[in-house]
This record gives sequence, C-alpha cells and structure tokens, in this order.
Amino acid sequence: MGNKKTVGQRALFATKIGVIATTVGSAVGLGNIWRFPYEAGSNGGGAFMACYFMFIFIIGVPVICAEFIMGRGTRSNIFGAYRKLSPKGKWYVAGFMGILASVLILSFYSVVAGWILEYLIQSLTGSIKLADASANHVAFDEFSTSSFRPVIWTLSFLALNFLILINGVAKGIERMSNILMPMLFVLLVIFCINSLTLDKASEGLTFLFHPDFSKISPQVLLSAMGQAFFSLSLGLGCMTTYASYFGEGTKLGRTAMTTAILDTLVAILAGIIIFPAVFSFGFSPQAGPTLVFEVLPAVFNNLPGGVVWSSLFFLLLTLASLTSTISMSEISIAFMVEEWKLSRKVATIVNTLVAMFFGTLCALSFGVLSDVKIFGLTIFNLFDYASSNVLLPIGGMIASIFVGWVVDKRFVKSQMTGNGAYKSVLLPFVVFCLRYTAPAGIALVFLNSIGLI
Repeated sequence: MGNKKTVGQRALFATKIGVIATTVGSAVGLGNIWRFPYEAGSNGGGAFMACYFMFIFIIGVPVICAEFIMGRGTRSNIFGAYRKLSPKGKWYVAGFMGILASVLILSFYSVVAGWILEYLIQSLTGSIKLADASANHVAFDEFSTSSFRPVIWTLSFLALNFLILINGVAKGIERMSNILMPMLFVLLVIFCINSLTLDKASEGLTFLFHPDFSKISPQVLLSAMGQAFFSLSLGLGCMTTYASYFGEGTKLGRTAMTTAILDTLVAILAGIIIFPAVFSFGFSPQAGPTLVFEVLPAVFNNLPGGVVWSSLFFLLLTLASLTSTISMSEISIAFMVEEWKLSRKVATIVNTLVAMFFGTLCALSFGVLSDVKIFGLTIFNLFDYASSNVLLPIGGMIASIFVGWVVDKRFVKSQMTGNGAYKSVLLPFVVFCLRYTAPAGIALVFLNSIGLI
C-alpha cells in the first residue's frame, strides 16, 4: 500500500523521498534561516545551541510523532483526526484552533515572504541598492510602509503558493518539495563555503559552536525551547495533515527523527552563513529581525559579486517561505475538502482568497493602517502574537496530552510499529515525553511568551 498514490479516495505521497522532502519542507522556513541566527545571537551562541539540540530531541521529536500518529492513523485533517479518535469528547476544538492559526500565520507570513520576493526581483534585475546598514534601514522602511508595493508582492507570493497547491498532493506539493528542498540545501552549502572563506570566520564559528555554559540562564533555556518548538511548525496540524498522506510502510519514528535532524541541520547551516559574515564585517550578532533586510545586504555590499550573492540569498529565503506556506495552506484545504465536501480546486481558491484579504490588511498595517490597533497591536502584530504566542503552544500541548493520555495505547503502538511489523525503539521514550516533559516544557514556553514568567 505504501507505494500506491491513493488509499480509498485519499491521495498519498508517492515516494519515501517525497515523504521526507514534504515534512522537512513543512518544518524548514524563515524560523530556521531568519529567526534561529538572531535567537542564537541574542542568547549566547553555543550555549543556546546546546540547549536547542536537547529540546529538539525531548520535545520536538515526540510531538512530531504525536501529530504523525493522529494523521496517518485516521487519514484525516486535524479537525477530523481529533473527532475520529475521541468521538464523544470536545478535543476537536483544538483542530479548529490549528486551522485558525494556519490562516493567521499564512496571512502575516506571506507579507514577509512578499518583502523577500521584492528583494529577490531587485537582486535579479540588478536594481537592488547594496549599501551600509543604516541606508538599508531607510530603504526597507520606505518600502515596507508604502501602500502599494508590499500588497502587490504579498498577493504575488500567494498566487505562486496557489499554483503549487492547485495541482494536488502528489503532483503539486510532493513534486515541488522534491525540487525545492534539494535546491535549498545546495544554496545553503554554497553560502556556507563562502562564509568560511571570510577573514574572521573562525570567530563566528567559535561563537556558534563553543558553548559557554555559564551563559545558560532561565531565559536562554526558554528561548531555546521556544525556538525548538516553533522551528518544527508544531501545534498547527501541518504534520498531522501531511502524515494523513503517508503510506502504511512509512516508519513514523524514523521519519520524525529524520525531519528533526534535517530541520536542525538547516538552522546550523544558517548560523554558519550568518555569524562568520557578521564578525568579519563588524556587525552585532544580536542584530535581530533586521538581519535579513538591513544587515545582510550591507554584508553583500562588501563581497565581490554582491548582487549575485544577494540574488542567491533571497532565492534561498523564497524557497524556504514557499515550503512552509504550502504546508500551512494544506491544513485548511484538507479541512474544507473533507468536512465541507468542497472540491480541491474550490477549497484552494477559498484558502487563497482568505489569505489574500487578511494578508493585504497585514501588509498595510505598516503604512496606512498602522494606526489601527486591536489590543494595542497592529493587525500584523496581532496575527503574529495570537498564533505564535497563544494558539501554537496551546495546540502543541493539547496534541501531547491527547496522544499521551487519551488515545488508546494499542492505537499508538500499532502506528509506531507498523501494526507490529517492526519494533520502535522510540515508542517508550515518545510516550513518556508526551505525558510529562513535552506538556510541561510547552507550558513554560506559553507562559513565557505571554509574559507571565
């Protein structure tokens, strides 16, 4: 069955490589290439890395397994999975939360992806102005607050997302993931080789890989835990949705470990790219979110063939953005197809139009709608805060508790062992973590993210 493209009327991923490419693509995004370097830079480099690796293993892998078990075991979207596994309970509310979070994230994430697309086109056409960080700050501020360009690029990115999704699971999502993910890794390696040739590359690598454990504080631990959780796109239902397209022969534990390792590898490669460049050209490793649009163009300005490096970098970010938005979109598309009985074409159109509407509002919240505040936040910041700080951690905590305590143990075991076809050495570890360490850890992330600790 694992090699067939459908089970009943449900599409399946066609190949094992496709399974890995799509799940890694779902996890890999701007969180790895943009967020990870500035989190590491702000939290002590190597000390943060050591904590991050630990949390990937004790929280990330178990929660991925929980989502895989729900998805492959029920062959359903996130809402349907909860309802099938607990018909009389109210756990399906967590499914609605995941769908809402995916819409919110897709809306504001596409704005950032639109900015990246603008910079990519500028780089490819040679019109980008590579200058110092302060001049780049002025240029980015002027662009992001305008009323026209950010909206056009947000809509353009969502149209690109639509063209992939409309072709379905195997011909759209899987085929594009098989192309985009190898391209992304090749680009990462090219940039790493370039960074390692810079004058102060060794200082950057020491900062990243030589942990000073005296720098580990409660805040560093919480930041590393949060990054591990958000980096893998957990709590949304992405992994549940994609796992519903897995063949019966897919080994869930091994796939979860491979996904976590490759996702972490992307973050490490991003660090190897960023920190040697930051130290070589005298920038602060704590530059924060401005790193991509202000600091790095200044770095490219100091490199021979700066426009070429700029083009490759923004292409890299575009690919990472696309693999993430494809998976986020699929959450609500699968829901509409299975629960509302819409055709895939209509569901994809609805998903895109909703994202375009809210994405436009988010794009304008830096300019003409900047004075529109809800709970003191702009529309963009509200969508970001509600999804990242509230819905995702709560969703991840519920998934952990649900699979750890509520779902029948025999069901969990059958999914992790292929109905007894093989042993899963991860099974006891996964169950223990889902019952105890993952809910506790995610609860701390949640309380930290909303400012209570």
